[in-house]
Amino acid sequence: MVQINERGVNVAVLGATGQVGMVMRRVLDERNFPVKDLRFLASAHSAGTVLNWRGHDITVEDVATADLSGIDIAIFSAGGGTSKIWAPKFAEAGAYVIDNSSQWRMHDDVPLVVAEVNPDDLDEIPSRIVANPNCTTMAIMPVVKPLADKFGLKRLIVSSYQAVSGAGRAGVEQLLNEATAAIEQGADKLVFSGDAIKFPEPTKVVRTIAFNEVPFIGAIVDDGSEETDEEQKLRNESRKILHLPELKASCTCVRVGVFTAHGMSVNAEFENEVSVEEARKVLENAPAVELTDIPTAQLAAGKTPSFVGRIRVDQAVDDNKGLAFFVTNDNLRKGAALNAVELAEIVAQKHFADQL
Repeated sequence: MVQINERGVNVAVLGATGQVGMVMRRVLDERNFPVKDLRFLASAHSAGTVLNWRGHDITVEDVATADLSGIDIAIFSAGGGTSKIWAPKFAEAGAYVIDNSSQWRMHDDVPLVVAEVNPDDLDEIPSRIVANPNCTTMAIMPVVKPLADKFGLKRLIVSSYQAVSGAGRAGVEQLLNEATAAIEQGADKLVFSGDAIKFPEPTKVVRTIAFNEVPFIGAIVDDGSEETDEEQKLRNESRKILHLPELKASCTCVRVGVFTAHGMSVNAEFENEVSVEEARKVLENAPAVELTDIPTAQLAAGKTPSFVGRIRVDQAVDDNKGLAFFVTNDNLRKGAALNAVELAEIVAQKHFADQL
């Protein structure tokens, strides 16, 4: 543990050396989080690594042998299996856990929160565990919530276009290796036949991802629906975050050859009539939302807001009660690291106000 300031909360980051953990460390610095003592933890493989934070060298600890006492808030980005084991142990030792995996999201005693959408759900945290939503859910919630409040949300249909960084470093490396191979062989061959290029065998995404789209993310669930777990997350998590348990929602998740930032095509049906002009007025004042004409992955990469554009009346919905729009958001920043840090800020303000 390294002391940073005289006052504040004692913070630990589990998974500090990973792709999202790296962004978390950066966001903690950028937002001037009220850190008193700071610890970085990871698996034995990464233990001993020295990471610099605001001029302080912090040695990464092996979570399996670390003393968990004295931690106020622990931010996890280490996968569901790790969280299943360690979140209860951190909580038992007295920490509030902000978990970035899918492990705890649908537990009744675990708040599932987007900072700008339902922060009041953090007033009480019975299990001392807080869940960070899936990155696709995260991206559309700041857009959907104010529209739902104004017009009454009835149904969501979403198609996601998800960057390879959502599959971790292995996804990024697969795209880079495949794109390099295509360029070396003459990428113009792809114009006439995808088979003309000899790509390396897929290593993370289930099919070649360079210059391609792959409509399969996650694993097929065993309920007979033929949906993937990634597709079900959006429906289930949206219902919980919006407090709309009967919301009808359907999602198709597609991996695309983009490094960073997810895109979502959204068709929303409402209880009441809606116009493009009214929707734009609502979204102009929505936190963490930025209106634009054509939202793209490159526009969103490295930035905080959910960019929304192409807003138009959904011609498949009667009585002007539907909207179609497109959202892009950086899946590593707001989609994972930033929201986790924002939730930690809210927990600090609500539960450690006397230490700040």
